[in-house]
Amino acid sequence: MEMMIAFIPSVYFPILIGVGIYFCLLGTINMIDMRLHAVPPTVKEGPLVSVLIPARNEEQNIERCLNSLRNQDYLNYEILVIDDNSTDKTFSIIQKIAREDKRVRVFSGKPLPDDWFGKPYAMQQLSGEAKGDIFVFTDADTVHNPTCISWTVSNLQNSKVDFISGYTKQKLLTFGEAITVPLMYFLTTIVVPIFLNRYTRWTFFSAAIGQFIAVNRDAFEKVGGYTTIRNKPVEDMYLARLFKRQGYQTIFLDLKEQIRCRMYTGYHAALEGIGKNIFVFFGKNSVLLFIVALLVVVFIFLPFPLLFILLFIRSPFFIHVLLANSLFTLAFVIQYLDRDIPWYYAFLWPIIFLNYLYVGIFSWFRTVSGKGFLWKDRVVR
Repeated sequence: MEMMIAFIPSVYFPILIGVGIYFCLLGTINMIDMRLHAVPPTVKEGPLVSVLIPARNEEQNIERCLNSLRNQDYLNYEILVIDDNSTDKTFSIIQKIAREDKRVRVFSGKPLPDDWFGKPYAMQQLSGEAKGDIFVFTDADTVHNPTCISWTVSNLQNSKVDFISGYTKQKLLTFGEAITVPLMYFLTTIVVPIFLNRYTRWTFFSAAIGQFIAVNRDAFEKVGGYTTIRNKPVEDMYLARLFKRQGYQTIFLDLKEQIRCRMYTGYHAALEGIGKNIFVFFGKNSVLLFIVALLVVVFIFLPFPLLFILLFIRSPFFIHVLLANSLFTLAFVIQYLDRDIPWYYAFLWPIIFLNYLYVGIFSWFRTVSGKGFLWKDRVVR
């Protein structure tokens, strides 16, 4: 028994340090890769680009979004907006802008079929009306810099890929957003080596953020568009994996200089929005979710309270755990500085991971119980 007790810290603490090093190195490699493979927005005239925007109860955001898209320096594009059965003033706002600018076309969404989720259905309707050779799917709460469409065409042509997505610049205005939204950075930046996406057809390395997805129309239609993933709540990730599985090249880049977005307006909205995606991200596999949650507790959260316990008992392993905690903090500082998020939020990582565990449990319970998630005034199950 004494040998077992001695063996555990001699293995556990080096693993903690290894995990911290992995987070720092992988986060840095992914960060450099996303920038290294992006080119400046040099193409100002080329194929027709269709910007496709689903809008449901977006009266607070849609005008700002459309005005930013009307101010692009790329010459050949159209903007299509579908009002997805809004109950506020979204449709009238879009109509007013469409009367002012012939590049903007507005459509009323059809009633949602039982076998579709809202956003995929809205996107599929838009794609059927679009005239462009390139589709840019974006959200109504995004704001686009004037070079955004030019950047999109430049990078599609330079990378010779059929699918581009990436990280936009996130605005975090509340504490609840600050401890919830960074979840997407944890999954796709310091855990998954997304730089390997270019070298393998394994869909695990594919990544996408629904705030911006650009695709070549021909490839989009050949994979079946959103009809293939009609009932997937994480439609962005599933679309990226669909492209990859069908043999098309995808790439994930840094978009913070082109698009900014406030993803959620407070903790409750973030909980519902991210909660509907977590369990699905793990394939609705309860065992896998439990294993990942256990690993997060043992190898990421536990080192923080353990640090103070070892300090109190003057353990010789204190320095190991201090180093592991420092590496975890450094990994988050690197990511937050890169994403233009206040660096001091990185020191909240123990709270962030506790919140992640809660979000995971929330996601699991709401899914298996059938209660679902309230999103855009619809229940998503």
